[in-house]
Amino acid sequence: MNTKMPKIALGAWSWGAGAAGGDQVFGNHLSETELKPVFDKAMEWGLNLWDTAAVYGEGSSERILGNFVKEVSREDVILSTKFTPQIASDSPDAMQEMIDGSKGRLHADVMDVYWIHNPMDVERWTPDLIPLAKSGQIKAIGVSNHNLAQIKRAGEILAAEGLKVSAVQNHYSLLHRSSERAGILDYCRENGITFYSYMVLEQGALTGRYNEANPFPAGTGRGEAYNPHLKKLEDLIDEMKTIGTRFDASPAQIATAWAIAKGTLPIIGVTKARQVEEAAKAARIELTAEEISRLERLGDAAGVRTLREWEKEME
Repeated sequence: MNTKMPKIALGAWSWGAGAAGGDQVFGNHLSETELKPVFDKAMEWGLNLWDTAAVYGEGSSERILGNFVKEVSREDVILSTKFTPQIASDSPDAMQEMIDGSKGRLHADVMDVYWIHNPMDVERWTPDLIPLAKSGQIKAIGVSNHNLAQIKRAGEILAAEGLKVSAVQNHYSLLHRSSERAGILDYCRENGITFYSYMVLEQGALTGRYNEANPFPAGTGRGEAYNPHLKKLEDLIDEMKTIGTRFDASPAQIATAWAIAKGTLPIIGVTKARQVEEAAKAARIELTAEEISRLERLGDAAGVRTLREWEKEME
């Protein structure tokens, strides 16, 4: 197993279609033919950590990714996928059933990181990770969208069986730092837990590509969430462009470099080969402390609330 973790994970949330899929959330309609060059480019650049979930596009995200994974050596990819309580069956083996589905779609017997997608019922679902870990079906345990108390509780349940939470995955960006303010980043740092930051680019709102003249596609989840706020983001995006001139970097690369500088592992959604290359280059950018505080000041000043329907505040 290639244990060297890249500084960035690549997200496949917007791959595939159907409920919670790329068409509904992002306004994308991407086929395997379009996405294969994205996967190939990622492997070329050494970005081999892929994040998906059984729920994304009703399994279609995993299926597309899996069709690429089966063509390379399993040791060359790091697979991260999720158990989503809301789509679990009533069976006592619901988690085993869901991971079996993921294994089939991803063409992999072992998941490198397996997550509980949200804290619908920490007491009910956390114990079900234990047999998966002990039987070697999962290498590392992660919890996503959990607040600090829930992360600690999950950790207690696992510790009783000699296991631990190895990863936390929460929404974290220049517009949404509630995990930092709640002490989750510090807790992860102190306990050797990798903090995966998702929506670092706020689904494209922090890339500089969208503005009042060029909004997100109407009738999509991200269009509804961000189109009303594009004007308020101008100062922050202008600053990211200014800082970017020092590195010949885009706003998206600066936002990504910021997340890495904060000690997190950003998950960058990729749908085009050039985005993979940009993400790889972003991992080499080192911002100064002054640049970081300037970006955070402008992010806070924008006053854009980016909490989405599946989330709760961490504070």
